[in-house]
Amino acid sequence: MPIHPAPTDVEVFFDPDDIIVSKTDLKGRITYANKVFCDICGYSEAELMGQPHSIIRHPDMPRAVFKLLWDTIQEKREIFAYVKNLARDGSFYWVFAHVTPSLNADREIVAYHSNRRVPERRAIEAVAPVYADVLREEQRHQNGKAALDAGYRRLMDFVNSKNLPYDELVFAL
Repeated sequence: MPIHPAPTDVEVFFDPDDIIVSKTDLKGRITYANKVFCDICGYSEAELMGQPHSIIRHPDMPRAVFKLLWDTIQEKREIFAYVKNLARDGSFYWVFAHVTPSLNADREIVAYHSNRRVPERRAIEAVAPVYADVLREEQRHQNGKAALDAGYRRLMDFVNSKNLPYDELVFAL
């Protein structure tokens, strides 16, 4: 398994016309990665196959965001989210992710699919301080579950303060 690099303050970008695509199994292990994904994250397709998608998780990302994501897709619903990812060399890149469950003919989840596009800068400027606040809340707690629960409450407090459901808020940022 590749070792997670130390994060740097170097941001990398991909072309607005490009779409990062990946697919995972039910446990979140990568089963498909397109060339754009490989190019931006710096891992080869062979290195990514079978790895947990968290291989590109940036430590600035609060766990609560991924709880929201997983809870939503496990309910067979799509979700959009802004995510800061970590490249192999320690640089980072922001994406606007659209994650969907893949269903079989019996409407059972058999995999997950994600398309990521270049996010609008104004949205990143709006969401980055919220994520930092949620992460600080998570870090205030020793216990993993207590940290996740506290971060999730903080994230939902932010969403609720905007008087919009999450599905609408993510597009209003």
